[in-house]
Amino acid sequence: MSAAQTINAGIPFDSLTTKPPLHPIYDLKGAIKLALAEDSGDRGDVTCMATIPFETELEAHFLAKEDGIVAGTAIAEMAFLEVDPSLKVEWYRRDEDHIHKGLQFGKGQGRAHGIVVAERMVLNFMQRMSGMATLTQAMADAAHPACILETRKTAPGLRLVDKWMVLIGGGRNHRLGLFDMVLIKDNHISISGGITNALRSVDRYLEQENLQMEVEVETRTLEKVKECLKQSHS
Repeated sequence: MSAAQTINAGIPFDSLTTKPPLHPIYDLKGAIKLALAEDSGDRGDVTCMATIPFETELEAHFLAKEDGIVAGTAIAEMAFLEVDPSLKVEWYRRDEDHIHKGLQFGKGQGRAHGIVVAERMVLNFMQRMSGMATLTQAMADAAHPACILETRKTAPGLRLVDKWMVLIGGGRNHRLGLFDMVLIKDNHISISGGITNALRSVDRYLEQENLQMEVEVETRTLEKVKECLKQSHS
């Protein structure tokens, strides 16, 4: 299931200003379920069940504690609806919008149980995504007209989320994983016996598998760059 399919199951995909990168197997809804499960365990929120009558309803507000960029509103909605489909979420700002400290930029309404159970997980996602989107935009603005790319050094299990917030902040995605680009590094070069041998092997592999994808080579010297260019034109 792709990220697009997963989001489409809960939130209109076309309503997202910046859509998540498409991944062949990543299940965004599954990641939300896992985050809820690790928090609730096999009993649920025992404090909430002990202290708050089930039918109690409330209205909770999203309040910005710092200036920055909003990110993660779609995940927040998916999480609230996963806990309690009757909850209502309203946003006054959406992903990519600038917010200032003290601004109330959204609210949730419904049963207190659902809101309290989902609250911490929702904030964990949104605080991480908003913070990194804000930093990405600062770096992207400083680097312009060059482009800011990210890497595979993401939080385990949150690859798509981490790469999504880079897009929201104005950066660009590099490869999503090991499957969508050939990236020849020092270890590949050493094991295959040099850059030329590595590139020839890649050409043969892509031809055998009938694949078309980008090929990048990490180099340390201009001589190695020239060797790559020579092989690419041969």
